Amino acid sequence: MHILFAGGGTGGHINPALAVAGYIKSRRPDTKISFIGNSSGMEAKLVPEAGFDFYGIKVAGFQRKINFTNIKRNIYAFYHMFTSSAESSRLLKELKPDIVMGTGGYVSGPVLRKAAKMGIRTAIQEQNAFPGVTTKVLSQMVDRVMLAMPEAEKYLKPKNPVIVTGNPIRDEILMADKAKSRRALGLDERPMILSFGGSLGAKRLNETIADVMQWHYKDAKYYHFHATGKFGIEWMPGLLEQKGVILKDNPQIHVQEYINNMDVLMSAADLVICRAGAITLSELQALGKASILIPSPNVAENHQYHNAMALANRGAAAVFEEKDLNSAAIIEKISKILNNKETLKKMEKASFSGAILDSNEKIYNVLMELYRSMH
Repeated sequence: MHILFAGGGTGGHINPALAVAGYIKSRRPDTKISFIGNSSGMEAKLVPEAGFDFYGIKVAGFQRKINFTNIKRNIYAFYHMFTSSAESSRLLKELKPDIVMGTGGYVSGPVLRKAAKMGIRTAIQEQNAFPGVTTKVLSQMVDRVMLAMPEAEKYLKPKNPVIVTGNPIRDEILMADKAKSRRALGLDERPMILSFGGSLGAKRLNETIADVMQWHYKDAKYYHFHATGKFGIEWMPGLLEQKGVILKDNPQIHVQEYINNMDVLMSAADLVICRAGAITLSELQALGKASILIPSPNVAENHQYHNAMALANRGAAAVFEEKDLNSAAIIEKISKILNNKETLKKMEKASFSGAILDSNEKIYNVLMELYRSMH
């Protein structure tokens, strides 16, 4: 059996594909697995590092805001719309996969369209509560549509009924234990806040968190771990100093550029303040965490807002849009959640109620059923 994955552009599209590919290999080691992605995307590095064959094509997305730079980008994208179709056709004929599975990103479009036209079995997995344009179009032609969140179904007109599988979650998150993680971090019974805004960092979020730290540092009643991202680490400690928060004098507050032990920090936390990327939200639910979500406004079709509202509507999260971000309101919300054990428990329970812990197995079963239907 040969399964070809098509997807990329962001970790949110690449990591789910790698997780499923790894799971398939663990269940059926004889399966041949290949990836098609953007030759200039991060998948060109991550996929070979994970030990899978990678084939690159050139593809780009269309920009919706019209300005001189974006007009040039759209001309480039229009040209590659035709070349990527030809490249996809050539690779599909050469690789002869049994199944092609897309996990999102611009590259999914031409590859899955060609595969469906060639009669190859096809499937897509949508990570977000609000599907992207690529998923909306492909859902009408692929054999199986898998959703992370049931809320996404109402935006689609699929050829076949959708299947809710959840998002693949890393084993270290699934295995994480709160008490063990808190011991490893040397925490006592005080509540812990975890906050982060992505690998590059989010200026408004960092500034808001600085105000939050200024509010709680004197009492030392909370532990607080925060990741600034690449563009925050240089200036945020200075901003905190201006606000009277001297990090070396406040060992309960930790400010770092990246989080390399997310399984430990997230499982130890009582409240998480973060963006609303699909995989992050799946991990929050798997660990049953209460959260304050600040969706990124800089993503396609504002999909993080829809992700966040899927949790908020269940009572698992509070949501603040970045344009409405207000430190006083965030501080008030933190206080209400952490000072009321009943509120916190309700949010944790609502969060865990949306968790799908066997997503890899569900996706694997869909692909196996698709493979069996060929024979």
